[in-house]
Amino acid sequence: MRQIVLDTETTGLSAEAGDRIIEIGCVELVSRKLTGNNRHFYLNPERDSHEDALKVHGISNEFLRDKPKFAAIADELVEYLAGAEIIIHNAAFDVAFLDKELDLLGKPGFTSFVGRITDTLAMAKEMYPGKRNSLDALCDRLGVDNSSRTLHGALLDAELLADVYINLTRGQEALLIDVDAADAIGAITTRVDLRQFTLPVLLASDQETAAHEEVLKLLDKASGGKTLWRQDRARPVA
Repeated sequence: MRQIVLDTETTGLSAEAGDRIIEIGCVELVSRKLTGNNRHFYLNPERDSHEDALKVHGISNEFLRDKPKFAAIADELVEYLAGAEIIIHNAAFDVAFLDKELDLLGKPGFTSFVGRITDTLAMAKEMYPGKRNSLDALCDRLGVDNSSRTLHGALLDAELLADVYINLTRGQEALLIDVDAADAIGAITTRVDLRQFTLPVLLASDQETAAHEEVLKLLDKASGGKTLWRQDRARPVA
């Protein structure tokens, strides 16, 4: 499925209280790879940002005065996002604002035209319970360079979140083997008849078994229950 990593910046914290979207950033992934087919909009919210919001995003009210209103880009945005899996950090916040903007135009809600929504904050809380799971914290934990992020920006944050998402879901991918590479290695490997050796059987300790199970649980969550290890073990032996 085509995936779009999305982030917004807003005039404040409450769509229901009248706050509006001022910036939307979208980054496209196909087969888990960046395509460069991104979208970025600055929007005139028809109101000023709250002082606390200005400290977060740094986008001045004056800068937004001549930018298009949401109505001018709504159809382009809907067409771009249609049918895709949308990846958002703290999805409830952004979706509430997008729903409000669409509702003001008499359009159906956000979930009516996208394929599904994946919340990376919810994913991170399951994988790292009890730890800080902000975007900055996840960048630090997963080795994603966020040194250019002095203020929040929708496109920059979407680009960082794309890297974070790929790292969060990388566990299953790491188990895949390149068949061509394996064949090439086999071509230069000297075969040894192991029947001449007595090989001891070392069983996993209870602690090692428990640690292994915890890793499988993380892979289950990241892969939606499609862990290859479990599928292989469940198959009957011929």
